Amino acid sequence: MTGTKGELRREALLEAAEHVLVTAGNANATMRNFAAASNVRIGHLQHYFPTRSDLMQALLDRVLQRSLTWMRESTGVDLERDSHARITREESGQIASSLMQQQNDPTTVRLYVEIWAMAASDDAIAAVLRDFYSQYAEYVQLIVKRAQPEMETATQQARANSLVALFEGAALVSAGFAGLRSPGTDNELLGAIQHLIHGP
Repeated sequence: MTGTKGELRREALLEAAEHVLVTAGNANATMRNFAAASNVRIGHLQHYFPTRSDLMQALLDRVLQRSLTWMRESTGVDLERDSHARITREESGQIASSLMQQQNDPTTVRLYVEIWAMAASDDAIAAVLRDFYSQYAEYVQLIVKRAQPEMETATQQARANSLVALFEGAALVSAGFAGLRSPGTDNELLGAIQHLIHGP
């Protein structure tokens, strides 16, 4: 890992906070516990993240960038580059598969579940979560736009929002928590994702 000393320390604090969430749950997601997991004083943690909401925003930004990097590397499709090039049906299938693979990790799914639980009782974290999903949906809308540029913007947005909802629900199945996973289920989910991205 490269970066300045401050950047490395910030990343280590985020790593520790993520570990607390996935191992101890949102009930223990306090600034004191995050600091303890990082082996720093709470004042040091607050130097980088003054509030728990600031910490959660940085953590969700980290998760989003990790997701987008995974998608670029696993599909070879870089939406920021050649932004006018149309996504082929084959590429939309690769993207659908990549998005589904991201839902296979129980640790990542647990992280989302704990943040959702925090957001349910904390308005500040709920606002951070809404911003996260807004950015995520904008990125997914760009995928739909590249696949179906002739589609009306409002419909592209509705497709993107539907895809995000499908991903989040699929995570509970793909990570094994719901006990519903099977090769047939995976194929149906992939087909539904590709249909929303690329159409019939």
